[in-house]
Parts: sequence; structure tokens; C-alpha cells
Amino acid sequence: MKSKTRLLEQLKSVPNSPGVYIYRDIDAKVIYVGKAKSLKNRMRSYFHNRGTDPKTRALVERIADFDFHVTGNEIEALVLECNLIKKYRPVFNVSYRDDKSYPYLAITWQDEFPRIMVTRERHKKGTKYYGPYTSVQPVRETFDTLRRIFPFRTCKRAKPGKSTGSPCLNYHIKRCLGPCIGAVAKDEYRAMMEQVEFFLEGRSSAVVKQLEAEMEEAAAGLEFERASRVRDRLEAARHVLQKQKIVSEAGEDYDAIGYSLEDSLAGVNLLAIRDGKLIGSDNFVLARGGLDDDVVSAFIKQHYVSSVAVPPQIVVPGAVEDRELIEEWLGIRRGSKVTIKTAQRGAKRGLIEMASANSRYALAMSAIKYSWEQESAALALTSLASALGLAGPPERIECFDISTIHGHNSVGSMTVFVNGRASKGDYRKFKIKYVDGLNDFAMMHEVISRRLGHLGDDCDPSFATMPDLIIVDGGKGQLSSAMSALEEKGYPDIPIIGLAKREEAVFIPGQPEALMLDRSSEALKLLQRVRDEAHRYAIAYHRKLRGKAMVESTLDKIPGVGENRKRLLLTHFGAPGAVADATLEELKSVPGLPDIIAERVHRHFHSNRGKL
Repeated sequence: MKSKTRLLEQLKSVPNSPGVYIYRDIDAKVIYVGKAKSLKNRMRSYFHNRGTDPKTRALVERIADFDFHVTGNEIEALVLECNLIKKYRPVFNVSYRDDKSYPYLAITWQDEFPRIMVTRERHKKGTKYYGPYTSVQPVRETFDTLRRIFPFRTCKRAKPGKSTGSPCLNYHIKRCLGPCIGAVAKDEYRAMMEQVEFFLEGRSSAVVKQLEAEMEEAAAGLEFERASRVRDRLEAARHVLQKQKIVSEAGEDYDAIGYSLEDSLAGVNLLAIRDGKLIGSDNFVLARGGLDDDVVSAFIKQHYVSSVAVPPQIVVPGAVEDRELIEEWLGIRRGSKVTIKTAQRGAKRGLIEMASANSRYALAMSAIKYSWEQESAALALTSLASALGLAGPPERIECFDISTIHGHNSVGSMTVFVNGRASKGDYRKFKIKYVDGLNDFAMMHEVISRRLGHLGDDCDPSFATMPDLIIVDGGKGQLSSAMSALEEKGYPDIPIIGLAKREEAVFIPGQPEALMLDRSSEALKLLQRVRDEAHRYAIAYHRKLRGKAMVESTLDKIPGVGENRKRLLLTHFGAPGAVADATLEELKSVPGLPDIIAERVHRHFHSNRGKL
């Protein structure tokens, strides 16, 4: 461990500039991330002025090394701090307790006839996202509500309809306007999708007024069937509107935040008020970390760095650390002024109290659920250790799987479970580099060798950690190849097993017969969860590479598209499938791509769509 003298010597090279600092422990694990207007002054304060604070002293005692990143200003430092906390989840920072991505609803405005989808990614160009939601259930409920009100298409291609050219059942039961057969004009369809957008933004009263006008227009024109359909949509919209509690006659838009604390956890409840109506309530559980950081400030930064909707006002229970800086950053994200206001009295104070009460209930339920999950995981790990003859319950389990089709686009996956729970931030994927053709055993050997080659790697915290148990998806052949890699890399003592899918047989080194665990045992269920997750992760990566290879190879067939233009297209659209689905206008908008090449690319994909 580096002495504090050496750390103080290193501090002399830290500049007096804004930026982000990262403290690491003796195992190179990130334990705290912070931002500063002056890196030099802030970092020195931990070793001098703040040494009397017990919690700060506990942090300082664990610091063995540090890194820092200079930024152009405090706003950039704040954003980088949020992203690094999300990446590393340091034990001394306030951070979301669950390492997961949140679901969003999205409208694909880049499509000629946009659709709505549920997704956990929000990077596609031209798509507008709404969320995040705390779980997929409210997303599905919102989606189903929208389906009752708006007859939008649900087919998943960029172009509407089936490859057969015939409309689906949704069109026949009046749940879709039928853009695939030209039953609705583009402008009319997109006008309806704008109503969907109003609804998702909380402006449901405007949607009701538009539907009322549409119904009256249809009735006046003696279009009684159309008027009947609009009436049904109108009733569904009114039902939603009636369920929304009116909290402000002034029609304000804001978020109200309440919180509660319990030991090492914090519960936060966010109430979304749009157009004066309470349209949403979401609960979050945060790990408070070792320092007394402002929970509300930490939550605002972490939530709105990924939220796609920033309201003009955020109402909080008390003073917020870095309030002016956060307001400036949120204003940049929103494109207009954002204020953080403390609720002192009246209706807004009542909402804060309601949010705080919600957070207490959610925190209590989370504690009960988490306790049960820990107990269940501990039982499964103890049972697994006993069945496999391990020295103790395996805290960190790594599982490896191979995915390939006839030896093409072969990949490997590594999934990680810590204390019986998936640690998705530690997952890693491998593109097979050194094995040609179909040879699962050699591929497994390569993946395990490459993973072990990174043990102790300071650049990657996941790779740096020694596993307590390695699982390979397969039987004796895969296990033998993995054991060979362990021997070659000098780690023969790491416990390792193979898990074969067909009979769920467990192969253990040195045992001639496979171990057959009871099908209802918690130990086998845990092994299956870990193995299935590795299988899912490997297949997802393989499909991605296969799709990319298909698009790239077909791009090679287009006259005038060389390596540079192929790279230009893939960089602009972000994903190979997006190139194939792009409209002619979108292709022509690619900087540096001649119109004649854009026309060739569009003609190639859209005239050969059924052949790809």
C-alpha cells in the first residue's frame, strides 16, 4: 500500500483546475468518485482539513491510489462524476442500489410511420424517449393504455406491415390504422402520434379536447362508424384523465422529491406533476455510502443524467448541495431555465410530505425484500458449496459460454454473479480471435485464457477480481479445455465445473461420474440462472455481430461503397440494421456521402429486403 507520504507527494502534481477525482483502495477498486472546482484544493482537503471527520478518516485510511480527470468546467465535471459513479458504484458514494438499466417508452420518429416500443437503450438517432420507469410493469401498463386510445402500429420493422403485404389482425379489429396498405395518409398518422406524445408528456387534457373535436367532426359529416371508434378512444382517454389527481389549478409542470433515511440506505420518491395533475409516482432505493453526501443532490444528478424529461421546476424538501451548478446543468439539458425550489408551505409542501411518506413505505418494503433475497441467496450458495466440496460459499461466480454458427462470428461471454445476484456491470464479451472453424473446445480455452490474463488488471475492475468459482457451459470437453487454460495461466486452484444443458449434469474435475443435483435444489437453480444468463448474453452478442457482418458484407456489393464510405455509414447510423432501414432522405443527410451513393444504398436494401 502506498504510504500517505507518497500520496501527498503525488498531490503536488494535481492541477488547480475543475475535474473529477477517483480514489482507489489497495486492490485498485474504486471506492469514491468526486468532482471539484479546483482538483488540487479539494483533494488536499481530504488529507488535511477534513481529517477529523470519522467517516472521511475511514475513507482516507483506505485510499491507496488515485486518478483524476481535468474537465473544461464544473458542468462537465458534474456529468463525468455522475457517469463514473454509475459505472463503478463506489462504496463511499450515494448511488442507485440496483445495478440495472431502466426501461423507457420510445417513439421512432425517424420512421415514416412511427411506432412505439419498450426499450432499455436510448441512443438511436431520431427516436424520442420517455422515462426512465422504475420497472417494466408501469411501462407495459402505459403501453396498453395507449393502445386502447390510439390505433398505432405495433409491427417491429421500420417499414409497417408484414413481408406478405397483407394487413395483420390489428387492422381488422380497428386497433391499427393500416399504414402498411395505405389505409391512412402519412400526415394523418403522424398527427395521431403527436397526440400520443402529448399524452406521454402529461398533456392528456389536450388529447381529450382533440378527440372531442374529431368525434364531432365525424358525426357532422355523417361518418358514424368513425365517430363511434373515436368515441371509444375518447372514453378511454377520459378514464385516464379522471384517475389523475389535480394538485394545481395553475396547470404547472414540476417534479416533487421526498426522501427518508435508514441505516445505510435511502428511499427517494419522485412525483411527476404535469399540467397541474399528478401523473406518476416512482420509488428509488439508494445506497448512502460511507460519507454524509447530500442524498437529494446525489439523486437529482444520477436521475436526470439519464432521464429524458427535465421539468422546468424541481421541488425539494430542503437545501440542495451544488444547487446553482445543478440548475445550470439541468437548464442546458432542458434547453430552458430550470429551478430547484424548497417547498415551505401550501400544496407543494403537502406533496413533499406525501412523497416522503411514500419513500418510507418503499424503503421498508425494499429492506424486507432485500433481506429475503439475501437469505435465499445465502442458502443457495451454502448448498452449492456443500454439493461441490468448496471451502466456503462462492462469493463471486463467473460463467462462460460460446456462441457460433458453423464457426462464423464466434463469440464468448462472461457473466458474473456476486453473492448470488447478477452483477451486470461486470459482464464481459469476447470476439474469438485465434480459433478458425467450428471448435468449441479451443474457443473455450481461448476465452478462459484471455480472461485469466487480465487478473489484477487495474484498468478493468471486473477482470481484476479473482473468481471463487468458474462455470463453463458444457460437458467434459469444455471443462477439460478450461482446466488446461487454468494450468497454463498459473491458476490451477480456482474451483471450476462444467454444466451440461441436456441432463443438467455437473462435471467436477477428478470425478469420473457427473454429479446430478436434485432438480428442486436451490443450488441447481442458482447454477441454471448463472448458466442461462451467460447463454443469453453470448447469443445476443453473436446476433449483433452476425447482423453487422450481413449488412457490411452486402454494403461491399454496392458500387462506390468502399471501406471509408462503409465506415461513414455505420458511424452515422450507429447500428448496421439502421443503415438497411434508413430512408433515402436519411441517407442523403449523411455528411460526406454523395447523393448518387445514397440512392444506390437505398435501392439496394429496399429492393432486396426479402433476400437479406
